[in-house]
Amino acid sequence: MQRKIIIAGGGTGGHIFPAIAIANALKKIQPDTEILFVGAKGKMEMEKVPQAGYRIEGLEIAGFNRSNLFKNILLPFKIWKSLRHAKAIIRAFKPDAVVGVGGYASFPILRAAQRMQIPSLIQEQNSFAGKSNKILGKKAKKICVAYDGMERFFPADRLILTGNPVRNNITQSAVTKEDALKHFDLTTGRQTVFAVGGSLGAKAINEALVPLLATFVKKDIQLLWQTGKPFYETAKAAAAPYASHVKVHEFINVMDFAYKAGDVVLSRAGALAIAELCIVKKPVIFVPYPFAAEDHQTSNAMNLVNKDAGLLIKNDAVGTELEGVLFSLLQNKALMENMEHNIGTMAHPNADMDIARQVLGIIP
Repeated sequence: MQRKIIIAGGGTGGHIFPAIAIANALKKIQPDTEILFVGAKGKMEMEKVPQAGYRIEGLEIAGFNRSNLFKNILLPFKIWKSLRHAKAIIRAFKPDAVVGVGGYASFPILRAAQRMQIPSLIQEQNSFAGKSNKILGKKAKKICVAYDGMERFFPADRLILTGNPVRNNITQSAVTKEDALKHFDLTTGRQTVFAVGGSLGAKAINEALVPLLATFVKKDIQLLWQTGKPFYETAKAAAAPYASHVKVHEFINVMDFAYKAGDVVLSRAGALAIAELCIVKKPVIFVPYPFAAEDHQTSNAMNLVNKDAGLLIKNDAVGTELEGVLFSLLQNKALMENMEHNIGTMAHPNADMDIARQVLGIIP
């Protein structure tokens, strides 16, 4: 019997790529499943989802603007309008179940579905649930989570610990260390740091690395550096004298190669990044983005730090503390091996399939 599923949400790669992974898993289990994505107009899901081969509808919705309160004047109208549009989409598509992955479009679709008695499932990616998901969780049939202790946000009897879905090119990668180093023109036998701050880069991480570039050369350690577009030209100019040891990229598409090349990773603490790092089992220094909603990145990172599976430097301290923490870690082989083991125990390589089964399981 054909099933029809709506997957709602997006806004960032951290929401979109897991959503696509869930859709692919649903198709793998039941190939005739019809899937409709619902996103926010103007956001990256409107481009990325069709590229993955799925249909998407866009809602006119935006979140609460914390930096410019004046821009929130039209927010109640946008929410009302998006709820009406969400109901129209649901009536037209007639889904058997609705999945929310977070992001602006998730709330109106799940809210409308719950009011229309359509089963809903939340995929909560972070260790600190946002306000919208806490509201939606009261009526959701299942809440799939990536961290323990989530009963403080959701009804315990509906929680399923599945982990966060990770792209197949990472979970199923067969790339060797040698191939990875060669791909980035890095030298075999040298310790390598992979610095990544998300698709747009991380200003604090980037600025903290600039004064350390000469030290990388002095210690004969190489740096693979994804800067993001805003900092790319600055980083390229700063790294020019150290080209033998520092490789600068605006964006890296082949993340499995980048992870394999690195001995230590310097990263933000978004849910998708952490899920990937658990799969690839890399010692990691987290610099959480402090302005994420409810400071969830710090909560995500601390979940690993408390299990000796990562280190943490606060965003406002990275300029002064990075040198000591990073180079001390690289010299401590026992600590690196312990972190590799501990972070690996938190991996959920089959999260996409587990969540897909839960979605199909809530359909009457």
